[in-house]
Amino acid sequence: MAIVSQKSKFGSIARPTMAWVVGLIFFFPIFWLAFTSFKTDADAVKPEFLFFFTPTLDNYLNMAENYDYWRFAANSVITTTFATAFTLFVGVPAAYAMAFNPSRHTKDILMWMLSTKMLPAAAVLYPMTFLTKNFLGVFDTHFLIIIVLSLINLPIVIWMLFTYFKEIPKEIIEAGKMDGVNTWGEIKDILLPLAWGGLASTALLCFIFAWNEAYWTVRLTTTEAATLSKLIEGNRAPEGLFFGRLSAVSMAAVGPIVVLGWFCQKQLVQGLTFGAVK
Repeated sequence: MAIVSQKSKFGSIARPTMAWVVGLIFFFPIFWLAFTSFKTDADAVKPEFLFFFTPTLDNYLNMAENYDYWRFAANSVITTTFATAFTLFVGVPAAYAMAFNPSRHTKDILMWMLSTKMLPAAAVLYPMTFLTKNFLGVFDTHFLIIIVLSLINLPIVIWMLFTYFKEIPKEIIEAGKMDGVNTWGEIKDILLPLAWGGLASTALLCFIFAWNEAYWTVRLTTTEAATLSKLIEGNRAPEGLFFGRLSAVSMAAVGPIVVLGWFCQKQLVQGLTFGAVK
């Protein structure tokens, strides 16, 4: 009995300690970024200990006054919100059809959609830029960024929703049909309330992926639809990187999404584990 008690006591201390160590390792880049944002560009490159510097708000004040931060932030909010909404608008019916009305090609279609994520983005950069600039005339527009972000995240959204919907007994949907509920009613009144946790986590992940997307938002915009990723990329010069200003801009870009993820972590974990193999 004593051995079991000792093991249990050790485990109760070791597991939380390891969890804190791993958490601090993952959080350290954000921690370093936050401290660097309060340094001048000169102090940011000095090989000194982290805390030995004079804090300054000049980087944030300069960002707000000279970098037009709020316009870039508004573009990020607009494109991310509408891209998430449009992705769910397309993904929910698609996942519903595959989960409750599957055909012999359903698995092939799901694998094909997932395979599109394996395509290197650089492989289609030139045709995307050429078409949107010379033929479609939508280069550097909110419409283009919303469509691109939606198509990037659509395969993952459909896969996640398909997994959640498969956990719902098909008999519930069939009972709704027998009561005369149409397809839209099945989705709105039966399916979505039952899979609300999975839908919320999917929407949150889609929002995070769209907000963090940098490759396409940098290369398909110049000024009008430029997001915070473009603002971060703009802190480069032939002289090098301005680490103090770059850290402030990066912190202002990642801060909102970090806070959102922190407050929604319960829903996120619940949704990600919904449908998991028990």
